[in-house]
Amino acid sequence: MRKSHPIRRVVLAGAATVSGIVLLLSLKPASDPGSAQAAGIGAPPAASAQGGAQAAATGTFTGDAAQTQYGAVQVRLSVANGKITKAETVQAPQGGQSDQITANAVPKLNQAAVTAGTADIDAVSGATYTSAGYKKSLQSALYKAQASAGSSQGSGSAQAATVTGHAVQTQYGAVQVRITVNGGKIAKAETVQAPKGGQSDQVTANAVPKLNQAAVAAGTADIDAVSGATYTSAGYKESLQSALDKAQAGAGASQGSGSQGSGAAQARTVTGKVSQTQYGPVQVRVTVAGGKVTKAEAVQTPKGGQSDQVTANAVPKLNQAAVAAGSADIDAVSGATYTSAGYKESLQSALDQAGG
Repeated sequence: MRKSHPIRRVVLAGAATVSGIVLLLSLKPASDPGSAQAAGIGAPPAASAQGGAQAAATGTFTGDAAQTQYGAVQVRLSVANGKITKAETVQAPQGGQSDQITANAVPKLNQAAVTAGTADIDAVSGATYTSAGYKKSLQSALYKAQASAGSSQGSGSAQAATVTGHAVQTQYGAVQVRITVNGGKIAKAETVQAPKGGQSDQVTANAVPKLNQAAVAAGTADIDAVSGATYTSAGYKESLQSALDKAQAGAGASQGSGSQGSGAAQARTVTGKVSQTQYGPVQVRVTVAGGKVTKAEAVQTPKGGQSDQVTANAVPKLNQAAVAAGSADIDAVSGATYTSAGYKESLQSALDQAGG
């Protein structure tokens, strides 16, 4: 038998060892952070580590009102650096047994929203409808916060902003409009609330697409009413104007931080929560500049019958008093006790949002 040369055995053994090492290296787990990131799988967004590449939202954001079987639910969030620091309801079902359910459920839902930081929260037992409406409005507020964070990036180019007008109560139900504005123009218009049930379904299905199209084409709230949908058209136009006001205020607030002195005060328009009164809802919108109320107006007031006369007399006086006082500590107007109380409550809510 032919004997192997010792040196040859050493060479063969060394080659086998090297081959084995190469094979082991080639079989290292695919979950290795370096390889996963290279493949784009499981890697954290690089933007989060780069200044300005992915902005975190900061501010107060109010979700759309979600209609439930027992009344509207609307959520407002305070967000700091992308995290929910406070959650509260600005509308919740009221009256009868709803008062007890709301008092029990809402604090739990608020706490859950802050803890979870998302709308993926559990419903409160015994408050199924309120919980569902809460989660829907919460998700809407989170979308707005996300949109706000996105709009703060890329200051060199025009940014799209989505704003929602206030809900307008009509004889057949609420109408609320949301618009997307880009470069100062309406790029998209849609309704987030519209009259429902019975004949309203047909009227809404016919009117809303036409109104949305007209809003985009006109770029203003000066659009024609749709024949056969007088009330819906009027509510649409009022909510659309509210959304345009918000968009304009937002655009104004985003200007001047670089071109003006940092000490220059920026005007800000905020809308208070809807205050339900015995004769109808009252909602106030204020414009604040330099810590002072420069304008106050009612965007919802009691209507119909004697309420029209009471509102026409009281609201201008309340608006004037709000500007003069700069606070919600104003006197009620004689003969308009309920409207005055609702006005002051909504005014205080608006001032809280403005930080006043």
